[in-house]
Amino acid sequence: MTAHQIVYIVFSAVLVLALVLDLGLLSKKNTTVTIKTALYQTFFWVSLAIAFFIFLLIEGHALALENVVVPGQEAAASSQLALEFISAYLMEWSLSIDNIFVFVIIFNSFRVKQKHYPRVLLIGILMAIFFRILFITLGVALVNQFTWILYVFGLFLLYTGYKMFSAGEDEEFDPHRSWIYLQIKKFVPITEEDGDGKFHIKVNGRGVYTSLFVVVLLLSAIDLVFALDSIPAVMGISKDPLVIYTSNIFAVLGLRSLFFLLRTAVSKFDFLQQGIAIVLMFIGVKMLGEHYISQWIPKNIQVVISLTVIIVCISGSIFYSIFVNRRGLPPDAKGK
Repeated sequence: MTAHQIVYIVFSAVLVLALVLDLGLLSKKNTTVTIKTALYQTFFWVSLAIAFFIFLLIEGHALALENVVVPGQEAAASSQLALEFISAYLMEWSLSIDNIFVFVIIFNSFRVKQKHYPRVLLIGILMAIFFRILFITLGVALVNQFTWILYVFGLFLLYTGYKMFSAGEDEEFDPHRSWIYLQIKKFVPITEEDGDGKFHIKVNGRGVYTSLFVVVLLLSAIDLVFALDSIPAVMGISKDPLVIYTSNIFAVLGLRSLFFLLRTAVSKFDFLQQGIAIVLMFIGVKMLGEHYISQWIPKNIQVVISLTVIIVCISGSIFYSIFVNRRGLPPDAKGK
């Protein structure tokens, strides 16, 4: 059994146990999730990701022996996979915060009751994980078959980053006018009622799908749209499928608790979008020039540089948003 196979087995086992713990002990059906509960759940998922990072550091030498082609580079590569994972996880985690803003808009637009939030988010996120696994598998297979696709991904990230950086506030997402909602409405009989938590009800003897069902589809579809940015970005950090799968799944599973923790504050991160945009453009440039960059900078140093850029841009944009918002508060609110 290879070191990669051992890591996959450990990851799968921990993931199953974590889901049982999160769903069985930390979550209750049809109850409003408090900030305190959301904080515990967020700490739980982030701690799990950090523990997996430490595990990769411990298994680093064995993983390096399988990855390194040039003899003598095992020592430099021993921590590379772990650093790639934590960089990719932070990238996905920061993009998750951007997801939350859209999720809040969807919930408000369809007037979802707070008691239904946990269940709707859970199903939507589990569906998103399933589709992400398919998307990642397809992406890895295409890159292995056609390496030039990485240059396409790099150009796409540059374009996406530029559009994100220059996007104005008037471009706010409207769920009821989105292409996804219009297609659902076109092919599926739906009602504006929430069915008191049900996804399918009968109205005047006719079976229809409730607004909660539509919200679940929208959440998973929107996450898949975000994956068009995040998965190529992760591939710009690491080509190892282990890193791509695990960083994505850890970040998406923590999205539900992060939503409850930040749903009232995320709208105050006015410059987060610009911070994410800079990171996407940085990774896009890195993907386009990787052949030449690798001739001057060792791969393990590239990973450290990527990690530093991600931390500085994301944390800097969040703190700057908080600073600007505080300075812009009315006098009677500054003391709050």
